[in-house]
Amino acid sequence: MAARKPMFSQTNLVDTTPLPASIPAVTEIGSSSAPLLSASFFIGARCRPYNDDFMQCKTNNPGRGEVECLKEGRRVTRCARSVVEDINKSCLDQFRKHWTCLDNNNQQLWQCRPAEWKLNKCVFEKLQLEKVIPDTPEGEIPVHLRKRQMYAHQRLLGNGPADLDLIKKEGNAKS
Repeated sequence: MAARKPMFSQTNLVDTTPLPASIPAVTEIGSSSAPLLSASFFIGARCRPYNDDFMQCKTNNPGRGEVECLKEGRRVTRCARSVVEDINKSCLDQFRKHWTCLDNNNQQLWQCRPAEWKLNKCVFEKLQLEKVIPDTPEGEIPVHLRKRQMYAHQRLLGNGPADLDLIKKEGNAKS
């Protein structure tokens, strides 16, 4: 047994050292994970050049990227913040429904496809930002556009042969 009694510190540590003047100040996004996940592909679409610059800086400064790349990181944050603000101004209802669904379904995107489709349509029409999943194989329907989500609580059915068989089976089971 240890002779020392356990002690837990309940104080918050805040570093009051100001950042250098060469690093521009930026307001943080201030969102939880669900709204950020909901907006993530749109952030990626608009902020790709800033993200690429930040990642290049981190690659060029191994071990010191946190300090050396603060300016690039601030640009990424500023761009992401502008995307979230634009979505809030243009598509607030659809955005709120989608991220609330994500929040209620353990951040599982496939549980919230109908809300996602409405959000994607609104964002494309009003902001000209399109959700594109990188490295989707050519000629294949991207996962977020498939009508049939295998693992979703409420499966969405399309017109494929497997779906028609499933509909027939469910119809026979109800009879």
